[in-house]
Order: sequence, then structure tokens, then C-alpha cells
Amino acid sequence: MASATRDLRADVCRGLALWMIMVNHMPGNLLGAVTLKNFAFADATEAFVFLAGYAGAFAYAGQADRQGFAFAAAALLRRIGVLYVAHIFLLVLFTAQVGLSAATLDRAFYLDELALDPFAQDPYRTLIEALLLRFQPHFLDILPLYIVLLGLLIPALLLRDRGWWLLGLSAALWAWARWFGVNLPRINAEGWFFNPLGWQLLFICGFLTGQAVRGRPGTRLPPRSRLLTVLAVLVVFSGFAWMQAWERLPGWEMAVPEAWAGLVVHVDKTALHPARLASLLALAYLIGHHVPRDWPALDGPWLAPFLRMGQHSLPVFCAGILISFLGRLMLEVSDGWVSQLYVNLTCFGLLVAVAQVAHWYRAQERGGRPAALPARVEVR
Repeated sequence: MASATRDLRADVCRGLALWMIMVNHMPGNLLGAVTLKNFAFADATEAFVFLAGYAGAFAYAGQADRQGFAFAAAALLRRIGVLYVAHIFLLVLFTAQVGLSAATLDRAFYLDELALDPFAQDPYRTLIEALLLRFQPHFLDILPLYIVLLGLLIPALLLRDRGWWLLGLSAALWAWARWFGVNLPRINAEGWFFNPLGWQLLFICGFLTGQAVRGRPGTRLPPRSRLLTVLAVLVVFSGFAWMQAWERLPGWEMAVPEAWAGLVVHVDKTALHPARLASLLALAYLIGHHVPRDWPALDGPWLAPFLRMGQHSLPVFCAGILISFLGRLMLEVSDGWVSQLYVNLTCFGLLVAVAQVAHWYRAQERGGRPAALPARVEVR
């Protein structure tokens, strides 16, 4: 039976991913050592993209089932417009924030480090390239990826109940992009850092997972079994073992077969390395089969901040980019444990505050319904 309710596991995981993205964007932040990227080949970005596809199944495929493809496509175009405006607005704010900090603190290297120097060299052309999504400073390349992925979801909706066809086409596009190095153009670079032609496979995997959870025909989840659980744990653990070997055993790759070393030494993000894909899918399997959808802790007090952040991912993500740079500036002044604690608690509190304000506004927009945390909430 198709589910018409929101999966709180996805919201909590998305909130955790948003927090990790903020933490990882602060050089010198000790909490960066406990984020996902240190324990698996995948990191918060992979989780965010997979969960975006998962949510898309409930929001847009469900809409297509109820109101037709044309209405769902129009809703997707509307969402793409919102994301585009948010990206451009965030780009302007981030550029002003970094530029002012660089000038005030006499740290021009900020502009070069964050790939914002084209604005100083050729502002008019850079502005046009930004509007075309071909100028992407560091940290501002996730929303353009999301915009393209939602655009690709429009034709994918036509195959929403033909999961194997959709997965086959998606895998073929990913393989083509990886094999031939096909990417979208980007100013002063070979291509997008997150190549949408590769990353769409992870997005589609999330979408098909959502379709299976909804009970739609043509898509099935792998069953829960001890063997698959062990394999998933081994896949995730392999990332941790690789990173430990890389840090503690210099030159270890010379002691293993060349073919194996070539597979894991360069686990690139741009075209979504197979190890990253496998690692995220293994994590999704473990969470999907071993964390109950009705687990009481999901809407309990300890996970409530992450649940709120996950339910309002766009404002939280945008705020997180700006907050992370402020956190960086504070850590550059002092990075002792007291400063680390203060900066992380302050930045986390600001993210939660943004999520709470967004939640309050949404409740008012819907008629002032109570804002209490429900066990299941309606998909927006």
C-alpha cells in the first residue's frame, strides 16, 4: 500500500547531512573529524543527493500519480525557480561576506581559496556566468547540481513505474560521463565539480528507493537478510579502512595489486566514483532495514533539531554556508577547546533557529496549525 506520509528517517538524516556540510566547511574545526567523510567513502553531499531523490518520489511522483504528469512537471519547474533564485541570492551574499572579510582583515587569499577571484578580475562576465550557473565558487556548487537533477527528474517521471528502465538509462548516462569525461562547462575549469551527468545516478537510486517505499509497481527494495547486512557493513567499513591505511601506512598502495590500488587511490567526487556510490547505497540499506520508520526517537528531543533542519533544508543550507564562514573567522582568531566549543554550539544554534523560524512560518502559512512534532507529517 502506498504511503502518503513523510519518512522522518530521511528528514533526520538530511538534517545531519546539513550540519556536517557546515562543519566540514570550517577549516580547523575539530568536529570535522567525526563527520561521515572520515568513516566511509561517501560524505554528507552524497547523503543529501540521495535523500533529495528519495523525497522527490514522495513529492513529485506522488503528485504525478494524483494529478497527472503535467501538474508534477509544473511543480518541479516552480521548485527549480525557487532554488535558482536562492542560489543567486546566496552567491551575492557569500561574495559580499568573503570580499568584505578579505578587505577588512587584509586576507586576499580568501578570494583565491574560495574561487571568488574572477569577480575581481572580470566582474561583468563573471556575473553573466553566475546567472548561467557556470561560475560556481567553492561551497556554492551543490544547489546548481540540485537544480539540474530536478530538471532531469521531469522526464524521469514518465518512467516512474518502470524502475528497471529508469535505472538502466541512468546507469548508462553515468557510465558514459565517467568513461568519456563528459561534463557541463564551468568558467575557468574543466567542468562542474559535481558533474550532474554522474551524480544523477545516485539521485535516481534515491528516487527509486522512495518509489519502492511508496509501494509503486516496477520497483523493489533488496530484502533484509543477514548476508546483505554483512556485505553492507563491509562496504562501509572498507572506506574507513582505506582512510586509516592512507593516513597511517604511507605507501601501502604499492603493496597491493595495481588494479586494486587504481580503484581506491583516486576515489573522485566529480563523476561519482563507484566506491562512493556503493558506500552510500550500503548506508541506505543499513538505515532502511535496521532503523524502524516508526522509531520513537525520530521525533524525540535529541533528534528534534536535526528533524527540523531536515524538514527545512533550503533555508538551513543557505544559512549554513554563511554561518560556516563566520565560524571559520572565529576559529582563526582562536582555535582552543573553549573556542571550538563556543563556535560549534553557536553555529549549531543558529542553524536550529533558522529551521525553527522556517517551521513557524510554514505553520502560519498553512493556517496557524500547531507546530508540535508529529510522528508522521504530510509531504509538502
